[in-house]
Amino acid sequence: MFFHNFKYSLKTLFRNKMLIFWTFAFPIILGTLFNMAFQDIEKNEKLDLIDIAIIDNDYLKNNPLFQETFQVLGEENGEEQLFRIQYVEEAEARELLSKNEITGYLVLEGINHPKVVVNHNGINETVFQSVVEEIIDIQEILKNVSGKWIQDNIPDLTQDINSGIENFDSWYTVIYQDIMKMLDEENIRIQDTSSDHLSYTMIEYYTLIAMTCLYGGILGMSAINQCLANMSSNGKRVSVSPISKGKLILSSALASYVTQLFGLLLLFLYTILVIHVDYGTNLPLVILLSLVGTLSGLSLGVLIASVIKSNENTKVGIMISFTMLGCVLSGMMGITMKYVVDKNIPIVNKLNPVNMITDGFYSLYYYDTFHRYYFNVISLLAFSFLLIGISAFCLRRQKYDSI
Repeated sequence: MFFHNFKYSLKTLFRNKMLIFWTFAFPIILGTLFNMAFQDIEKNEKLDLIDIAIIDNDYLKNNPLFQETFQVLGEENGEEQLFRIQYVEEAEARELLSKNEITGYLVLEGINHPKVVVNHNGINETVFQSVVEEIIDIQEILKNVSGKWIQDNIPDLTQDINSGIENFDSWYTVIYQDIMKMLDEENIRIQDTSSDHLSYTMIEYYTLIAMTCLYGGILGMSAINQCLANMSSNGKRVSVSPISKGKLILSSALASYVTQLFGLLLLFLYTILVIHVDYGTNLPLVILLSLVGTLSGLSLGVLIASVIKSNENTKVGIMISFTMLGCVLSGMMGITMKYVVDKNIPIVNKLNPVNMITDGFYSLYYYDTFHRYYFNVISLLAFSFLLIGISAFCLRRQKYDSI
């Protein structure tokens, strides 16, 4: 009886045009619109090279960190080129700035005292200032490491470091070079473990998949409604039949799950093969999260069907509204919303199944560890089993005075 009901539940679901549209066609249409809207957005927002000047004085020549950093950032046609740099005298730099031919200029007024001069506040000026501040932070870290290294290796200079004598900068440069040489000899390097194709528009496709997973709840809701006496003629016949209600409900829910997985497979194939969305290298984990996410959507639909006493259209409206609200809060209409909610009301997104799915994809795409990913998977499983348990309790207690 289980497989018999499973087979006919599948046929019933695939013949329901409204359900097929929302779970199969609508996500693909939305994905197409995303692709049309976002395909050129990052290209158009690419930051142009920033014209700056650097005062070529003795302090700059004695500061290898500033020299090497701006050499890399200003290397023509280099992969990391950010600036178009002119090395000039300060008078010439002021003239260039007054004519708006450069964004600003940098002058070292001491070996460790950089000064950024700009005329306006804007994106380019902010980027320039941020780069200089980052170099200062790195320099301070190196200085602290140098002090520790000196303290361990040259005890007789400890008193000079603590007293801050004026000639500290002169031998600090030598020590800095020795430490950098030591790091080179030990082959210590910073490793780039990020994705080769980072894109902030990926969050939109993550929420699209999460939405599709949650829309599986519509299928689960429809299947459960077919087993409820107050929702359909079929439900009346099921209620008075001598067969196990548990098997009927389980087989109907399983048919809904399989149907939704088929819709999810179509969405993945379309986004990967047609509009060329890059989900990263951890495809098995992406599939696992999608399976768990679909289960959470199914459990939510079963809960709504079991608890809410209303007609099917009302239940479908509640399910769609809940799903779309979850998508908005998790970043579908703009990644800024996800940041705002995470920062100000974090409990909302921790309970939002759409955000759990989105955040799981996000962690796979941007991070090289899986702690955050597995936390979201476990959270989704806990969410699903909790709702299934509540639904089972409600269905067991349902009685009818007349059918």
